[in-house]
Amino acid sequence: MNTPQEFRVLLEGFRRLEARQFEGGAALATLTRTQGSTFRRAGARMLVCGDGTVVRGLSGGCPEADIIARAREVIAGGGARIVRYDRDNGLDALIELGCGGELEVLIEPVTRREELRFVGVVERCLQERGDGVLATAFARDGVCIAPRPRRLVWSGQTLLDELEDPGLSAAVTRLAAGPVERRPQVRRLESAHGGAVDVLFESLLPPYAAVLVGVNAASLALARIGVSLGWDVSVVDHRGDARPPLELPDAATWLAATPEQLTQRLSFDSRCFAVVMTHNLERDIEYLHRLLPAPLAYLGAIGSRQRVQKLLAACGGAASKLRAPAGLDLGSETPEEIALAIAAEILAVSNGRSGTPLSAGDGPIH
Repeated sequence: MNTPQEFRVLLEGFRRLEARQFEGGAALATLTRTQGSTFRRAGARMLVCGDGTVVRGLSGGCPEADIIARAREVIAGGGARIVRYDRDNGLDALIELGCGGELEVLIEPVTRREELRFVGVVERCLQERGDGVLATAFARDGVCIAPRPRRLVWSGQTLLDELEDPGLSAAVTRLAAGPVERRPQVRRLESAHGGAVDVLFESLLPPYAAVLVGVNAASLALARIGVSLGWDVSVVDHRGDARPPLELPDAATWLAATPEQLTQRLSFDSRCFAVVMTHNLERDIEYLHRLLPAPLAYLGAIGSRQRVQKLLAACGGAASKLRAPAGLDLGSETPEEIALAIAAEILAVSNGRSGTPLSAGDGPIH
């Protein structure tokens, strides 16, 4: 999976299919390999339904229209296939893309619940916030495995094994249990049944979780952005109020908690962000003292330069962990603009990027 956030959107599409008892059928398209500049990278997925509904997107431009057309053929024909867009296959579909990249796409039919067993297993893994690996065996000696690919899900142990090849399962498990690249990658492994099998390995990571301390226009705006990005958002009410604010997004969690209660009622890990924004200096300091020892991916606080100096001084030797004033320099004025600046900095930090304009560099944009 490129991101757990995208998986949630696909999961909603799968659930709609199940609710309709797979009427009209569907096809799942997965980028298995990319080379050069492409709109998306390996692991991105798109669900094409027989009624014309398309969930997510793979490439943009002309190739995506062609992928959708091929997906409809798979829905009608019932067998998985591999489609390549490169100088030897489907180059015309890449001309309008203009990126100079090459794609390999696995398209598989989705017609019954049994074909989605891996989806439920992946969902449980993400809900439990455990790391794992989704391995998809999709080709043998360059030919698509029929009638559909087979999968193995690993998270500390094998949770699902559809490979029907003990030797291949053992090889996949050894790789899954070892250091795995964050970026999806294809490995070619020997099969006891003969031939070399191409297996797409994808890291399963918990969704990002954001804890926003304080109830105000900026924190609620940031909650809305976080929900739209697929984060698990918790808004901590510092006011002792017994009711959540009306502006709280439906997908966000509201929690009334004092600084002393915060770490008792919430769990934190390296996929968590926290932003303190109660607009009360002493209260902010109390919350920060509770959050500083937590293994957070990002810890921020808002405030003027003068106010921030007091926050940093109160943090002592741990001040280097705090990003304050939180956010990128976008010239933000309104609560929504402030929230956007903070969300942008969080994304940059979590992705190991500087937050500088793309036009100022010449490196890859993914």
